[in-house]
Formats: sequence, C-alpha cells, structure tokens
Amino acid sequence: MTVRVFLVDDHALFRAGVRAELDTITDEVEVVGEAGSVGEAVAGIAHHKPDVVLLDVHMPDGGGAEVLRQIRTKIPEVTFLALSVSDAAEDVINVIRAGARGYVTKTISSQELVKAVVRVSEGDAVFSPRLAGFVLDAFADRPGAAPISDPELDLLTPRERDVLRLLARGYAYKEIASELFISVKTVETHVSSVLRKTQLSNRYELSRWATDRRLV
Repeated sequence: MTVRVFLVDDHALFRAGVRAELDTITDEVEVVGEAGSVGEAVAGIAHHKPDVVLLDVHMPDGGGAEVLRQIRTKIPEVTFLALSVSDAAEDVINVIRAGARGYVTKTISSQELVKAVVRVSEGDAVFSPRLAGFVLDAFADRPGAAPISDPELDLLTPRERDVLRLLARGYAYKEIASELFISVKTVETHVSSVLRKTQLSNRYELSRWATDRRLV
C-alpha cells in the first residue's frame, strides 16, 4: 500500500528536492501536497488527510509544534514525522511531546527517509542516531536528562539557534548560509544578535556556550 505524504517546510527549494527524490526512487510513498507555513499546513493536511506528514520544526509563524497542536485533535489518525536541520535535545523533546511519532535530521538519505516514513505509518517510532536518547532521558526523568527549557536559551529565536548550532560545529558563514538557505549577510546579522543576547564576545565563547547547553 502506498503511503500518502504531506510535506511541511518553509523552504520551497527543500520541499521541491524532497518531492523529486521521493517521486523518483520509490513507489512506496506518494507526495500528495506541501505547505510552507503553519496556516497552509493546517489547511492542506485537513484537505488531503495524508497518512504521514513530514514536518519541519522551525518555521517563522509557529513551527511544527503549532501544526501538531492544531491538527492532532481534529485529525488524530494522521502521523507526524519531524524532519529538521536541528538535532538539539529541546527541539526533539518538544516536538515528540506535541505528538510527533519520530524525528530525523535533514542529513538522512533518501532511501532511509522512505524507510522512516513507512515505519511511522505502521506505528513504529523512528529517530536519527543518538536522538532517541534525548527522548528516553526526558520521559524517564532520569538524572542527566536533557533540559526542556533554559531561560538564556529562550532568548534566542529558532533561526538564531540554528545558526549558533552550525557555528559551534565549525561551519563558516558561507556554509551556514548554504545549509539554512539564507544569505551570508543574514547569517552575520543572526550571529551579532546572538552575541548581544548572550553577552559573549566571539565565536569560540559561543561554541562553549552552545556545547554547555547540548546544542552541538
């Protein structure tokens, strides 16, 4: 049986790439629609009633958790699989708590993405390597569990966190811009904002700050 999939991501180029890949490599899944915002996603999912929604975590108007909040009570049979550039513990935990069935990062191969979609449609929970540990820690409430909220981290916007995460991994500004589909100038603006909010002075201090908060 073909799994009907709906794509939610605020980058049209990324959606087009995922759609092209899935349409080319397999008959197991069929992309029936896509959306670039929370509002479009809610309307599109309600209209198409897909089996699985591939859901970006961070979007300008609310993100994946907001889509889940609006859809879960109305169409509970729809399954959600988060697909994000972020592998931060707080993002994984928050979207799973909102009702997603799994969480994979955008580094996943096309073949593995198809397998993940099919598995969550069958009721399995699917996670990229190491991400499942965040969920187990959070729900088991064990010592060392990943923090759900951090007052300092909460000062940063989702996009600033994405930029910080890649910066802390050693990415150059140009590489960050390419990864996040934004301009180098926008990357510079986000970095300046993060430095101001954290009251740090350079990228090396930012890297340590991000590592302490398990963003890397």
